[in-house]
Amino acid sequence: MREIGDTVTAALPGAVTGYDIALGELAITADASRVVEVIGLLRDHPGCRFISFIDICGVDWPSREKRFDVVYHLLSPQKNLRVRVKVATDESTPVPSVVPLFPGACWFEREAYDLYGILFEGNPDLRRILTDYGFDGHPLRKDFPLTGYVELRWDDEQKRVVYEPVRLDQEFRSFDFLSPWEGTDYALPGDEKASRPG
Repeated sequence: MREIGDTVTAALPGAVTGYDIALGELAITADASRVVEVIGLLRDHPGCRFISFIDICGVDWPSREKRFDVVYHLLSPQKNLRVRVKVATDESTPVPSVVPLFPGACWFEREAYDLYGILFEGNPDLRRILTDYGFDGHPLRKDFPLTGYVELRWDDEQKRVVYEPVRLDQEFRSFDFLSPWEGTDYALPGDEKASRPG
């Protein structure tokens, strides 16, 4: 794996900013503007042959300037190895699409756009794929409210689906988050049975 990391780093100076081997897998960090070159080299180089595209996922780090990581997962059946390629981007800078290399990546890029708001330049069909057409926001961002912004329900009187702002009918509860195995400072229901002499 270290040989593959060295090969990619030497072949594309400046495009690969580093690599690491963790849990038996190679993780390459790349410049977002050159991700197509890096993934193309991993696919086509005879020493790599990562010809199977597995997944694209997003990671949200809201406190960073480039708040999103886009992580590509590839597999080399010939070498029986996996590699992760990670790039960083912000909310407004698009990442080049890898659809010309792997046409199946189109739906994965759509999913990252839908759930995180990550933009992919050159994707032929960049639109929502999991949420509704009128959905507001991106639900896997860490600043997205847990309750969402709108809810939809079937209205039997109107005989159609209606959208309404989220309304919480109960107050938020206060939890102490203490583990029952560690014990609490107060008696739990049923504890009185355990304290009786037998």
